[in-house]
This record gives sequence, structure tokens and C-alpha cells, in this order.
Amino acid sequence: MTHRLNKVRASRRRAASFDAAEALRWVSIATITLAVTAVLAAPTIAAPRGNAPAQQARPARATEVTATREAGEPVMAIVSIKGQQVTFYDTDGWILRAPVSTGTTGRETPAGVFAVVEKDKDHHSSLYDDASMPNMQRITWSGIALHGGPLPGYAASHGCVRMPYDVAEKLFDKTRIGMRVIISPQDAEPAAFSHPALFVPKQAAIDAAPARAEALTTEADEAAKAAAAAKAAIATAKRDAAAAPLALRKLEYGKSRADAELAYAERALANPNMNAKTDEAKAAADDVRQKAAAKADALHGEVDAAKAELKTKQEAIAEALALAKATEAKRIETAKIAKDAKLALEPVSVFISRSTRKIYVRRDTHKLEPDGGERFETLEFPINIENAGKPIGTHIFTAIARTDAGLRWNAVTIDNGDTAKDALDRVEFPQEVLDLVAPTALPRSSIIISDEPPNRETNYRTEFVVVLNNQPQGGLAMRARPEERPEGFDNGGGFFSNNNNGGGGGGFFGGWFNGNPQDNVARQRGAWGSQDSAPRQRGFGSYYPGQQNSW
Repeated sequence: MTHRLNKVRASRRRAASFDAAEALRWVSIATITLAVTAVLAAPTIAAPRGNAPAQQARPARATEVTATREAGEPVMAIVSIKGQQVTFYDTDGWILRAPVSTGTTGRETPAGVFAVVEKDKDHHSSLYDDASMPNMQRITWSGIALHGGPLPGYAASHGCVRMPYDVAEKLFDKTRIGMRVIISPQDAEPAAFSHPALFVPKQAAIDAAPARAEALTTEADEAAKAAAAAKAAIATAKRDAAAAPLALRKLEYGKSRADAELAYAERALANPNMNAKTDEAKAAADDVRQKAAAKADALHGEVDAAKAELKTKQEAIAEALALAKATEAKRIETAKIAKDAKLALEPVSVFISRSTRKIYVRRDTHKLEPDGGERFETLEFPINIENAGKPIGTHIFTAIARTDAGLRWNAVTIDNGDTAKDALDRVEFPQEVLDLVAPTALPRSSIIISDEPPNRETNYRTEFVVVLNNQPQGGLAMRARPEERPEGFDNGGGFFSNNNNGGGGGGFFGGWFNGNPQDNVARQRGAWGSQDSAPRQRGFGSYYPGQQNSW
């Protein structure tokens, strides 16, 4: 009986233990389920980027959307780093939106204003194990680019802007070199804009521009031929005159001998002993004197003629030199005017920097350089900015299309400061600039106003590059590899006198930027090396001389 009771009690204890374990197991499962549910229901936390706090909520993931209307040629792309999205625009508005992946912490995609400078259908990285970067559209020569790539849903690149593979492929053949690419820290979009300061072209000037350019080009060609002929005339005149001094010296030597012979004959006839000579001897002596006199007279005439000829040839050299100088001056002048006329057929880019207190004017010559880039011509002028110590922001004004009144403009603002209108209100355009570019301003012309100086990425093969210095620039800084500069590459010489913190230097607009410790390592790298996208191109150093006031 006792044994049976013990077995029952043991059985009950095992059952109670089992029930407790089961209860604990179900409580654990319920707890885990509630936790997972809470996590799934909670807002997604964004990975920190730059100086952003770790608690910042990640925005909803962008999706690819195409406008329902027929799309025109893309004229502008705006990348939102915050939204991880790129939007392409034609002259009538947005045409495509797609998700992107920009640079990760420490390798941030720089915010600012750029343009497409090169396209490569099948590009491979020169730094990252030959990684494929299809449909690459470069926006800096040091290696920042738009290209197809994996999109994890957050910033993950080494500084480039990755797009969906199909979007990159779809857009590659539709974009052109020079298309504006704006990278904004926040969401931004263009807005229709008008202002009295924006360029208003004159239709008569636009209509006359092609014929004027053609006529001036013909005149410049003729002036160049005249200058070449004048230079050739100098060589001919010098060659003709080269033998004259030697001939003159020979004649002068012969004249001296003839004079000596005449003097000897005259002395012989004057000798008192001559009276004792026969008439025949006297006649012979007189004949010698007459021949010597005739020879001396003849050589005197030849010497005088040789001197006159030498003088004439020397005067011909002087005239040829003067003509060559005049024709060369005309060649330079007509070439400049003809180039100005050709550039008037191109859209103009204007950059106003509050940092440097200058306005820069730039046009594409479409002249190809050996390394494949197209050369831009640039001028700079001082400019007045009202209340110049106050931040003005960064604003991009773009002429989208022609209208009956002139041009239709839009504006994009990507940095804190004034409104677009207030920024233009503070700027006083030099009349020289207005006379130069306003009458023939064309669609795709643009005006950038910024607190920033021209960035070190701006060189003779780019549109203006403006980078926001209040945003991380890891994607640019990491591309510095000064040991790869080609021989003879000088840190002085280049384009603009200030870099991001305002340094100085020699060359076209001062230097290719000294000053910013972060930028100093990477200054003037131009076309070699890259990270995400740059091929190791070489072949250009600092800016060529002699073009500061070319148009």
C-alpha cells in the first residue's frame, strides 16, 4: 500500500514538473513573439551617416517610378542623400525617380553641384579589384560617378552614386556630357523661377550669331594666312640680304686695289725721270694710268650700287618684320573675336562665389584634349555682393527652354542661406558680363550662386564643381593619392585662386587650390586614379598659359 502511494506521489510530481516546464516554454515563446512583433512594428532606425545621430529614422525606401508622359532628353539629375533617391528631369519636369546608394560613413558622396564629364559603358574600378561599374557617368575626374550597382537600401558605396542596373542602362544613351548633376543633403527639386537679374537674350543677336561666327572665322583664317606669308617673307628677305655684305666687301677690296694702281701710275708719270723716257714709254705709262683710273671709277660705281642694294635689302627685312608683327597682331585679334563668336553659340555657365567675391564665366569649346576631355574657356571678374559677410546659400538657376520673352528658368536650392530670390537680389552683375553673355544666352545656360569657392575638382575639362563644405566629403578625400602625380606636375598653376578654405597659388586663377588640409592631399589629381569609378587616365597637368582673357 505504501509502495503504491509513493508511486502515485512520484507520478504527480513528474506531471507537475512537466506542466511547469510546458508553461515556462509557452511563456518564453509568447515573450519572443511579442518582442519580434514589437521590433517589426517599431520604426526602422537608420544607420548613422556623417554626423547624423544613430537614432535618426531611416526614410521609406525609394522605388523606381517613371513619368506617364513621353520623356525628353534629361537636362538635370538631383540626388537626395537623405532620401537615397535620384530624380531625372527634362525641360518639362521629372521623368524618372529611382533609389540609389550613396557613400557610407567616412566615404560620403560629396554634396554639391557637378556635371557629367565622361561616360563609359563597361567601366571597371581601378582600386576595387576591377569591380564592374556598368554604364558609368563620371561627375569628377577623381572618381565620383553615377553607375549601376547593388542597392542594399541604405548608403553603402565608396563615394559614387549607385543606381539600379536597369536604370543606369536605360539612361546611359539618353544623357549627354555636361548634364547637370546636383547632389543635395536633403530632398530638393527644381521650381519655376523668374527674376530681373536672369539673362534675357536678344533674338536678333541669336539669329545673327551663326553667320557672324562664320564670317569672323573666315576673316580669322585669312588673317592667319597673311601672318604666315609675312613670316615667310622675313625668311626670304633675310636670305636675299645675306649675300649682299660679302659682295660689298669684295667690291670694296677691288676698289682699294684699283685706287692703289691708279695712284702708282700717277706717281710714275709725275716722276722727273719720266722726262728722260721716250715718247713711247710715256705713252705706255699714261695708258696704264688711264686704265687704272677707269677701273677705279667702275669699282667706285659698283661699290655705291652694292651699298644701295644692301640698304634696300635691310629695309626690306625691317618692312617684313613690321608687316609680320602687324599681321600677327591681327591674327590674334581676329582669332579671339572669331572664338568669341563661336562660343556665343554655346550655353554659358556662370558661377558667383561669395567666398572669392568673383564671378566666373565658362563655355565649352568642344575641343578634344589628348586624354579625351573637352576644353572649357573661362573668364573671371570681380563682383559686388550686398552684405558680403552674410551667408547666401547655394542656388542653381538653369535656363530650361526658350520662350517668346526669352528663356524659361528654374531654381534649385541645396544649402541653408537666403532664398533663391534674395540671393539674386544681393548680386550686382558686372555690365561687362551682361554684354558678353546675355544677348546670346541659350537653353542649358546656368547661374550658380554659392558661399563656396570653386572646388579643386574644377579644371579645364569640367563644368563648375561646387562642393558644400558643411557636409562630409569622405568620398573625395579618400581619393587622394599624391604619389601617383606624373613627373613635372606642379602644385602651383591651375585654375582658381582659392580652395575650399581659401588658399592661393599661381596659374590661371591662382592655383589648383591650396589651403584645406583635407584637400591638400588630393589637390590637382585631375584625370588619374579613382575609387569607385575613375580609370587611371594620365596626360594632363596644370592649366595651359595665356587664356585668362580669351573671350
